[in-house]
Amino acid sequence: MTSAAFAVVLLTGGTAACGEGTASDPASPSGRSPEVTPAQAVAKAAADAERITSLHYRVTGTVPQWGRLRADASMHTAPLTMGMKLSAGRYGGEEMEVRFVNGALYIHGDALRTEMLKGASWFTAEPAAWGDSFDNNSYGALPRQLEGSPVVQSTMLTAAKDVRRIRTETVDGVRTTHYKGTVTSDGIRAARDAAVGKAARERQINSLGQFSTMRLKGTLTVDLWIGDDNRTKQFRMRSDTYASRGGTADQPLQLVDGRPLDMTVTFLEVDTPVTVETPPPDDTTDLAELGLD
Repeated sequence: MTSAAFAVVLLTGGTAACGEGTASDPASPSGRSPEVTPAQAVAKAAADAERITSLHYRVTGTVPQWGRLRADASMHTAPLTMGMKLSAGRYGGEEMEVRFVNGALYIHGDALRTEMLKGASWFTAEPAAWGDSFDNNSYGALPRQLEGSPVVQSTMLTAAKDVRRIRTETVDGVRTTHYKGTVTSDGIRAARDAAVGKAARERQINSLGQFSTMRLKGTLTVDLWIGDDNRTKQFRMRSDTYASRGGTADQPLQLVDGRPLDMTVTFLEVDTPVTVETPPPDDTTDLAELGLD
């Protein structure tokens, strides 16, 4: 089942995201010790992120080939499960619900072609994978940028050599310090090779996987907002991207210039109970049975 085939079950659907906080006191490092450098603050937040077991988060912005989008999602890290409600230009502005449970994808919403659902409410497909480093597969139900775990994406700034403190800002009612830097695939590889300890090395390996699958062109600009508790509250990713073209016998797959990515992820609740339920079997239709390959 290909992502192009998945588009058959969808109806044809017809300002860059930025931090949603307010600025205050640009000279203050949010109460954090002045001896802590920007790179150290970012590393502390990344180490904290590695201990996250569950997350409720919001995504806003503009994503290549999908247009403006907004999503509200909850995930659990072990086992990896995720439930998301997503509205995007590609879905004609209709809200879709996407779930990943036990290695299967489930999708429900008004943008689905009801005649193909055969009376059910959900499409399902497997094997499906979300939040992994290299092997994500949402059958085209999600943008590549939303197939990766936001926990991993939030740590990418640790591979930047130009991390700098911007100012103190309030994000979603939380006082934070805003940091900014640029990340490249070469920078992540260098950080991986220089990493001390298994956890730090695995962090960079996972970051490299996320960077590669998002088809970013060159440099990724990352803004990161960290609270006084050393926890990430929000991050923003901006980059030019590549798009795929071809992929047939007559025209081999090639990458061409795509559209800009500008996506902001806000952590709403961390380590609170998360349940992502499997829809009833008698209310699902298997994509594999529709002969769309």
